[in-house]
Amino acid sequence: VQLVESGGGLVQTGGSLRLSCRVSGVTFSSNAMVWFRQIPGKGREFVAGLTPGENTDYLDSVKGRFTVSRDNAKSTAYLQMTSLKPEDTAVYYCTTGQTFVSTNPGRYDIWGQGTQVTVSS
Repeated sequence: VQLVESGGGLVQTGGSLRLSCRVSGVTFSSNAMVWFRQIPGKGREFVAGLTPGENTDYLDSVKGRFTVSRDNAKSTAYLQMTSLKPEDTAVYYCTTGQTFVSTNPGRYDIWGQGTQVTVSS
């Protein structure tokens, strides 16, 4: 199983980025796709999740700004981030392996390598 994130970078406050997570080795369409983020010295924080049935869940602070989506034909999940704030700065990780969305990072065994998002003020 492999997850490969891409799309991170440096943006100014108010800017946008779209993260991608390409998945291989699992039946993509049967699994929830979940995004976490982590800053140095802190644990991984749930950001957004999307079930196989297209139900979504978001961290309160990103609701209305972030959108999680998936393309089953491409085995790829996306996290569209708009109106970015400096407090969104983190390494963003995608994960999968459950049919439901859990906000507990301990529920997941499979992680991508992460992609750095830096929002300048």
